[in-house]
Amino acid sequence: MAASAASAATLATASAVGAGIEANTGQVVHTVYFWLKNPDSVADRDALIAGLKTLKQVPEVKSLHVGVPANTEKRDVVDNSFSVFELMFFDDLAGQSTYQQHPIHLAFVENCSHLWDKVVVHDSLTV
Repeated sequence: MAASAASAATLATASAVGAGIEANTGQVVHTVYFWLKNPDSVADRDALIAGLKTLKQVPEVKSLHVGVPANTEKRDVVDNSFSVFELMFFDDLAGQSTYQQHPIHLAFVENCSHLWDKVVVHDSLTV
């Protein structure tokens, strides 16, 4: 996950520069979707949620939101196949990079990675 996030941050920087936007301006929005190995396990879902909430202790994390799919109207553009969702905000790319190597984040990955089958990360730079 850390390698994917770092690659996404690098890509976001390159895209921002290519679009004429200064690379280090704006917040970084870090969204992560998790699919559980045992999607029907409430215990696994709750353990992942508890693990995600520990990430708020990382000083670079300015805001953290954790959720599960909403039971909204079924439409072709809505993908609610994931089990748990995380949304974080960082002041800048440096903060997001520091977070990736922070001991609390590394402990979360070590302690919770056995719970998920798939993770998708989307990092964006606000403009």
